[in-house]
Amino acid sequence: MGILDRFFKKKREEKESLWTKCPECKTILYMPELSANLKVCPKCNYHFPMSAKERIESLLDENAQLLFENILPKDPLRFKDTKPYKDRLKQAQEDTGLSEAIVVVRGNLKDINVVLAVMDFNFIGGSMGSVVGERFYRACKLCSNEELPLISVITSGGARMQEGILSLMQMAKTSIGVGFLREKGVPYITVLTDPTMGGVSASFAFLGDIIIAEPKSLIGFAGPRVIEQTIKQQLPEGFQRAEFLLEKGMIDMVVHRKELKDTLYKLLSMATYWKRFNLTAL
Repeated sequence: MGILDRFFKKKREEKESLWTKCPECKTILYMPELSANLKVCPKCNYHFPMSAKERIESLLDENAQLLFENILPKDPLRFKDTKPYKDRLKQAQEDTGLSEAIVVVRGNLKDINVVLAVMDFNFIGGSMGSVVGERFYRACKLCSNEELPLISVITSGGARMQEGILSLMQMAKTSIGVGFLREKGVPYITVLTDPTMGGVSASFAFLGDIIIAEPKSLIGFAGPRVIEQTIKQQLPEGFQRAEFLLEKGMIDMVVHRKELKDTLYKLLSMATYWKRFNLTAL
């Protein structure tokens, strides 16, 4: 049983295939072995998407504490498209076992106590609505008050259109939250995964003291096809991929998923050294 099994609601039962094909190298992969390999293709290192639960279990030790699950999404605009928004929320909750597109937990990354805010693309494309913004903001306040490092693992298509201006307001709200961390000198690290787009990339995703990305992740504001249609020019090869952004100085490092936990630990060990050993900060 995983560390968060007792927290998450039971998701809708679906028959899962034991086999899958890597979209990069087309190798047929055995799902249990792929999961044991942190969902990285052993042939070509393609990084398959991970759920929030899988992310948390890959980074934190046992006894993680789930936070802010009492803050739940509503339908303030009574938005209707092909399906009412409240029905989309209910279906997403049943399909994923999550209450929203972000999960906030407090736990130990090895011997460092941290708060982890993890987004899940399976929940309405990881879109940011008012609850996502509020949970992240409260995570920032908690970390600021208790001087705990905050790590965000991000995947998102952007702001949630079903909440209109309320979702766009979260860009400012999350940025203010990061400001509290800056005032206290609390480390904030972002891990950008495939994809990280729209209003999320234009707010708290790119405000990290250190910005990490997984290999070949699509990261940007508007998508490449939209940009090409707007500027009427062909974009460079690899445009908006993690390696391209690293070359242009937009992010700090590209880290393989298997090395992510150790990398985060090394960075946080340096950032919190003075506090952990009761030294005076410079």
